[in-house]
Amino acid sequence: MKIVLAYSGGLDTSVLVRWLKNHYDAEIVTFAADVGQEEELDGLAEKAKATGAVAHYTVDLVEEFASDFIYPMMRANAIYEGQYMLGTSIARPLIAKAQLDIVNKEKADAVAHGATGKGNDQVRFELTYAALAPDVQIISPWRMQVFRDTFPGRTEMINWCRENDVNVEASASKPYSMDRNLLHISYEAGILEDPWFDPTTPENKKMFKLSVDPEDAPAEPEYVTLDFEKGDCVAVNGEALTPAGVMKKLNALGGKHGVGRVDLVENRFVGMKSRGVYETPGGAILLHGRKQVESLTLDRDLEHLRDSLVPKYAELVYYGFWYAPEREALQAFMDDAQKNVTGTVKLKLYKGNIITVGRKSPVSMYDESVASMEGVKSTYNPDDASGFIRLQALRLRARARFQGGPEVGKASKMLKE
Repeated sequence: MKIVLAYSGGLDTSVLVRWLKNHYDAEIVTFAADVGQEEELDGLAEKAKATGAVAHYTVDLVEEFASDFIYPMMRANAIYEGQYMLGTSIARPLIAKAQLDIVNKEKADAVAHGATGKGNDQVRFELTYAALAPDVQIISPWRMQVFRDTFPGRTEMINWCRENDVNVEASASKPYSMDRNLLHISYEAGILEDPWFDPTTPENKKMFKLSVDPEDAPAEPEYVTLDFEKGDCVAVNGEALTPAGVMKKLNALGGKHGVGRVDLVENRFVGMKSRGVYETPGGAILLHGRKQVESLTLDRDLEHLRDSLVPKYAELVYYGFWYAPEREALQAFMDDAQKNVTGTVKLKLYKGNIITVGRKSPVSMYDESVASMEGVKSTYNPDDASGFIRLQALRLRARARFQGGPEVGKASKMLKE
């Protein structure tokens, strides 16, 4: 039997290489998707083989991740539950897709992953497998009682790694898990499971990797301009960049100024609430900048309709339905809505804040003569508002006359008293 394991070199997957090999008497091929982890990928092949893998693949997916996953999601303005920018969620379908490519290349019998039985990732991986390779065998050790009996929790896994000389970035004193990619880094589990625990204190803030504490950010603000074409950022400070180049540039700028940190309790797809801490410096800048160009270029009702669909789109990404027909249909709408989102925004970064200081567009719908309060002649005639208001008020007057309307008189009574 040959199994392709999605491998990060972290605690869970380091244990899984040897456990899968022994439990199934199988050949284990490890696969790591390079989606922007940078130094975390160093030495993975050697580490995987040292723990029992017969082969290892690290596949460069950075540009594909940025152009085909991050950017489409950004065009949809997707944020889950108003806070989470979906950094982990959006990477999973790409990783699973690339893992299936290795299955085909190696003529393997099964795929395996180290996602826990309580998390969202098990769903995201397996929904992608189902959509792209419906007949592939899936092994999920965390949903197997025999595995959980051996490793009830992270402490037992850490101890096992120590006993077997497997190096992992986890310890009994700092047991939290991390997931990093081009869009963000997430922290959860262990000491972070207490929603009252403060990771920003002097003794704890060394946890953060992509950004400085806003309190420690430079005392002087920094300006940045973003150029957009059809909803996509194509240049930073006038320099044309690929989508991945944009993300790397904005991550550096945002991280320098402590931008994009979020600490939240979210609702997982499997039903529980979970506390997570996230750093998304570049994504926060990119999303903020896009909204400013949209403010000039999007039709009001189109923007409002799009905004009404954003929670559903974000939910689909969070749950793992990237390759579902409803997400694809929503994407077509989101992309069409962005066809005129072209222009430039100027932002100021300062101690964790993103401050808009200017925006312009060659296709701007903003008409200064119409908006002006200075009596400038324009295509807008204030007299037209009288009939407009009367028509808008027609149903309200009817309600008041025939049904009594809302309770009135409270304010005047209070004034008399």
